[in-house]
Amino acid sequence: MTGLSEFAEAIAKGALRVVDLTHTLDPDFPVIILPPEFGQCARFRMEEISAYDHRGPAWKWHNISMSEHTGTHFDAPSHWISGRDVPYGSVDEISPDRLIGAVVVIDCSAGAAENDDHELTVEIIHAWETEHGPVPRDAWVLMRTDWSKRRGADYLNMRDDGPHSPGPTPDAIRYLIEERDIRGFGTETIGTDAGQGSHYTPPYPAHFYLHGAGKFGLQCLNNLDQLPPTGALLVAAPLKIKGGTGSPLRVLAVVPS
Repeated sequence: MTGLSEFAEAIAKGALRVVDLTHTLDPDFPVIILPPEFGQCARFRMEEISAYDHRGPAWKWHNISMSEHTGTHFDAPSHWISGRDVPYGSVDEISPDRLIGAVVVIDCSAGAAENDDHELTVEIIHAWETEHGPVPRDAWVLMRTDWSKRRGADYLNMRDDGPHSPGPTPDAIRYLIEERDIRGFGTETIGTDAGQGSHYTPPYPAHFYLHGAGKFGLQCLNNLDQLPPTGALLVAAPLKIKGGTGSPLRVLAVVPS
């Protein structure tokens, strides 16, 4: 227990800092827009039940509704066709020890500032590993782009041919899974794939390869510029929805102060 006590004391005394990687969930936060022939993701909605009034004199509360994949959210393996038969593939079945783990951050913000369709490639990962060492096995890998600083329509960045936002190439995702055996992959954009990810082979490779391998996804992350490249601890616990393919959640990182 000594280590856990010291950990708690370090947070209490400020030697360790907790960084909130979550956007506020409200009706204005953008959701992914698919071609019109497909079903669409519902935005967050909140309805007041009572507010210390005749409907409930001593309490205030709300009804809420949303898609599983609204706001800062978690993708479970069962979210994608490649992961539909993965054991323990829904959010309620994932072992809780898989929801806390090491995290590394690959900074692609300079490239994303110059090119909305900036790609995380194997070459970029190799360059990162030359400086910081191999990506640890079973770690979360987060792609920093500073996309989280955008708002509204600029966040979705829709054009005539669909959304444009940064993301990984198929080879990059396969490298992280096959060579580094990561736990999951996270982004600051609306999805773990690039906005134009439907044009890769296979389409949406981050979803296809991650979930087919039983790995997890995080998207719509915030404040990745406050995390170091290595040395942080990530807490990403989705709601325990029976058969759920994903869930909004509050993502926290513990970093040295």
